[in-house]
Amino acid sequence: MRTPCRRLLAGLLLVPLLTGCFASREDVSSSSGPSNSPAGARLRVALAFAPTEHYSPYGQDAFIMFRLGVSEGLTKLDANGTAIPELAESWSSDKDDRTWVFTLRHATFQDGSAVTAEAVASALNHAARAEPTPTALTGVRLIAEAEGGDRVRVGTGTADPVLPLRLSNPSLAVFAPKAYEKNGTVNPVGTATGPFEITKITGDTAATLNRFDGYWDGLAQAPGIDVQFIADGTARANALRTGQVDIAQTIPVSQIASLAKDTVHETDTARDASLYLNTKAGPFTDPGLRATARAAIGTSVIAQQVYEGYAEPAKGLFGPALPWTAGKRVAPTGRAEATKPDSKTITIATYATRPELPEVAQVLQQDLEKAGFKVKLVVRSDSQAESDMLAGKYDAAVTSRDMMLDTGDPVSVLASDFTCHGTYNLSQLCDGNVDRLVDAAQAQPDTGRRQDAAMKAEAAILGTDAVIPLVHVQAVLGIAKSVQGALFSWDERQYVGTGTRR
Repeated sequence: MRTPCRRLLAGLLLVPLLTGCFASREDVSSSSGPSNSPAGARLRVALAFAPTEHYSPYGQDAFIMFRLGVSEGLTKLDANGTAIPELAESWSSDKDDRTWVFTLRHATFQDGSAVTAEAVASALNHAARAEPTPTALTGVRLIAEAEGGDRVRVGTGTADPVLPLRLSNPSLAVFAPKAYEKNGTVNPVGTATGPFEITKITGDTAATLNRFDGYWDGLAQAPGIDVQFIADGTARANALRTGQVDIAQTIPVSQIASLAKDTVHETDTARDASLYLNTKAGPFTDPGLRATARAAIGTSVIAQQVYEGYAEPAKGLFGPALPWTAGKRVAPTGRAEATKPDSKTITIATYATRPELPEVAQVLQQDLEKAGFKVKLVVRSDSQAESDMLAGKYDAAVTSRDMMLDTGDPVSVLASDFTCHGTYNLSQLCDGNVDRLVDAAQAQPDTGRRQDAAMKAEAAILGTDAVIPLVHVQAVLGIAKSVQGALFSWDERQYVGTGTRR
């Protein structure tokens, strides 16, 4: 067996630590500690993306619960993208990374039942059987079983050296046994393990969270959280400016100047805005037309005029939050020669929840029309647009994607987004060479070699022109001056913790 609780792939993500009003979860926990009578007012949070799947942990709603301190997994990511303990205190693997054993800490579910090995194994097996498969488990056959009361054995069939990173994904959070219903749904109300529990859900417009007094890492300093889902970015900014909310997600760059300077906080992330081209149906099945589209697009204009400097032209799929990419990036090869569009009509879809995206789509429309295409734009809500994009109903899609949000592992996101069996394949790409290179990268346990293999796979993906990275985007969070201990970092996974208060 290897050394327990090893610092998995340390240095895989070398990102700067944040200072000021932001604090890491571990810093908050150690500084605040348990308290018999935490004081403070309820936090008021405005999120941009409403729940679309009834708070199912197996889709994007899982990130809502993570960001609000409701749910937890066996591991979490630190500021360097390393897997560190959460519900698991330690772990170890066999020599070929096919089997891992996780030792659990003493913790309690929000319904009062104990977090046992049997409950955790059942939760992980439910996630593994979910349809569609959570993106973090793309290509992984996960089977978990209890060993005694506090040890969980997790097998993956084939070698998976980054399993502890995968288990940090919000879709693999652990809920109490009663949360799992016979029809396959999961009820997160009062069944998670985090410092805040959901006590009331008001459709897709609001939610009420109260402090969970049995939290294993000490009482939260805020007595609860009142959540509003506000899709309009201007409305979120106005709510922050007028004191109606304390934390506002995703402030539009057009609204930043209207806010007090010390309430706006930006940081580099692994988030890109990209144009995904449908390689399975429509005009962009022709690689020559994909090459024409790539050559026509001016990314500098998008960075400066649309994002007003809160983004930079994309150099690939992985941006400046991952500094190790700078010395390892490989030039794309095998690109097709550009062909004339001959006024072919294409439909580009995007969504307005991130208000810059429709503006990006308009710039792309101008660029592509100059190149000889006829372009139609479709702007829909994010929930409607995403499902249709994944179904391949548009010729192209403009989306914002945090390339490290799912696992913290660059190879895993390449597998989910660009392989034949990927579960988040917006381009409908199925390329044998890409699959081969991604498979080779997934088998690499060594950090440096895994990075090198990821960059080779990235070059092959870019060589197909199935995706055109446009800009690397900074995340902008609005935080009222009265708030202390807000959490915000490169991975965009958590906003509040035990030490967040006002």
